[in-house]
Amino acid sequence: MTNRQQILAHRPVGMPTKDTWTLTETEVPELKDGEVLIRNQYVSLDPAMRGWMNDARSYIPPVQLGEVMRAGTVGEVIKANNHPTFKVGDVLSGWGGVQEYSITDGTNYYQVDTRLAPMPTYIGTLGMPGMTAYFGILEVGKIKEGDVVVVSGAAGAVGSIVGQIAKIKGCHVVGIAGGPDKCKYVVEELGFDACIDYKNESVAAGLKTHCPKGMDVYFDNVGGEILDHCLARLKMNARIVICGAISQYNNRENVQGPKNYLSLLVNRATMQGMVVFDYAPKYGEAALQMGQWMAAGKLKSREDIYEGIENFYETFTRLFTGEKKGKLVLKLV
Repeated sequence: MTNRQQILAHRPVGMPTKDTWTLTETEVPELKDGEVLIRNQYVSLDPAMRGWMNDARSYIPPVQLGEVMRAGTVGEVIKANNHPTFKVGDVLSGWGGVQEYSITDGTNYYQVDTRLAPMPTYIGTLGMPGMTAYFGILEVGKIKEGDVVVVSGAAGAVGSIVGQIAKIKGCHVVGIAGGPDKCKYVVEELGFDACIDYKNESVAAGLKTHCPKGMDVYFDNVGGEILDHCLARLKMNARIVICGAISQYNNRENVQGPKNYLSLLVNRATMQGMVVFDYAPKYGEAALQMGQWMAAGKLKSREDIYEGIENFYETFTRLFTGEKKGKLVLKLV
């Protein structure tokens, strides 16, 4: 049995290029006792993958040169060798990487039920992006009814869920997204109260219009100038959740930090980073709640799916060009 894998060939400077990875073929080894073989059917593509390629101290060790590119996956067990929990036919989500088959002893994998939701949902709304949104806005953002909440990257995998949860909790929600089509999607399909098109209008003016008295919570997925604009519109005791900074990930020079940070002092505000892995013991609680919201029609899930491991690079770049809505997924089978 042959396994095709995307291997990290070199560490990119700036935007990764196609030769950052090498598509290789290797024989699938025999299972050891207590292992299972998974045919990965869907791979999660996330902005965090760009950071995992840097040889730098972070919340998770970098992907090493010559290793399979790290990524979340969902797939079916096709072979098992005395595994205590998983059997052939089980559908598992975990960290299989960008490859067609993966072997595991089950560490950091969990079984999912495709009768309740399709496979891609378990690497989207019911996976890492959904967990990030849930704990980021509820536990770090500490939203309450009536709060004014601003979300950047509002049409993306995390931002789209953050805004919907904030609406469920009775907040006034303003999104920031790129292009009229995305802004229309955010307002008309996801139910945000407004959306600012950062590509075609002034973010500062839009925030003044839609948040005339300022904002209570800013959920930041992009960093850069948009973070500065939001810092300038904080209410007293506002909370900023630092989830990501996609505008900075491919910088060839120093990361652009916030210039308006003294607004935190003036408004007694807080700015806190969050990493979803810190909340792993409570993933089940979040998945149950979000599953109930989905069943009730209160929370919408969208996956943007492209096919073929050979098309990994072209699909990956959509994270940074903005050519996608919702969760970006690569289908392998």
